[in-house]
Amino acid sequence: MKFCAENHGCTPVQFVADHDWLGPDVWFAHLVTVSPEEIRMLGQTRTGMAHCPVSNARLGSGIAPVRAMAEAGVPVSIGVDGVASNESGSMVHEANFAWLVHRALGGATQTRVEEVIHWGTAGGAQVLGLPGVGTLAPGQSADLAIYDVSGLRFAGFHDIATAPVAAGEPTPVRDVFVRGRHVVRDGAVAGLDIARLRRDASQALAALLP
Repeated sequence: MKFCAENHGCTPVQFVADHDWLGPDVWFAHLVTVSPEEIRMLGQTRTGMAHCPVSNARLGSGIAPVRAMAEAGVPVSIGVDGVASNESGSMVHEANFAWLVHRALGGATQTRVEEVIHWGTAGGAQVLGLPGVGTLAPGQSADLAIYDVSGLRFAGFHDIATAPVAAGEPTPVRDVFVRGRHVVRDGAVAGLDIARLRRDASQALAALLP
């Protein structure tokens, strides 16, 4: 924001607006430091945002004002960013943290579990311009993630469907279907050599270190 003010005489959102880069086909990641006027502009143009609270916390960047953006009509989605600022890359952890951090900051009315689930599913589909995914309805793509919530830690949930977001990790993925195709079965990704991936990752890391 300081850079834009000093070099362009405006805020970042004002700058991209001047270059016709706002609208429902545009989204921005993080948006940690946005002014009320910028939030209004994003909401009016239906410009989306990818909320990455774990990455923001990891880097010490701050907390995006998601409550204000959602109320202004900004489409909200959930993202994990990359391993440079989010070592686990876990969407379950991201959703759980998104639910908790805003409540810690502004009170229990800031985020509801159901709202975070929406951000991570239908919200993400809206932001990415993918109307055929993100919801479970006739005619939609058969994309399903089934979590294993059989453990004792989930026994007290009044609504087990909220467990992955409210409980966070560990909530293992049991099965995943993409367009009806069974790509994860009993926690194993079909056709993926996990042991080889671990070796490749270790070798790549060793090559980067002095």
